[in-house]
Amino acid sequence: MNKKNIEERPSFDDYFVEMAHVVAKRSTCLRRKVGALLVKDRHILSTGYNGAPKGLKHCSETGCLREQLGIPPGERHEICRGLHAEQNAIIQAAVFGVSIKDSTLYCTNAPCSVCAKMLINAGVKEIIFEDEYPDELAMQMLKEAKIKIKKYKSGK
Repeated sequence: MNKKNIEERPSFDDYFVEMAHVVAKRSTCLRRKVGALLVKDRHILSTGYNGAPKGLKHCSETGCLREQLGIPPGERHEICRGLHAEQNAIIQAAVFGVSIKDSTLYCTNAPCSVCAKMLINAGVKEIIFEDEYPDELAMQMLKEAKIKIKKYKSGK
């Protein structure tokens, strides 16, 4: 291996954020496609993307009620058919008996307050996100819980 190949190698943050974008491609949300990875010791534990629960019609089939009602981003999560990417990553780990305690969440977007509460209780120690999400309470709770939060900036 020559020096040029080593220099072109992405950092782990670049690698995992890029993978979160690949996961987001599976999303069926009409408003925002989000991907999430839970990682520990540089190994992927679980992935998730936003969309309807298993076996239910996707928003791409039913339409988006929040969009139809003109609800702004970050509000009225309870009337959305879909689960968030972070929720699906946590659920996938639980289904397969994988502990996510002390893991890092890589996500295309910052978590909402519902996801933040779940991540706190699951023992996630760090969150690396690329794009903002309009939920100040989420950031307040994550800081209070002393979870390390980092806005991703591409190393390219």
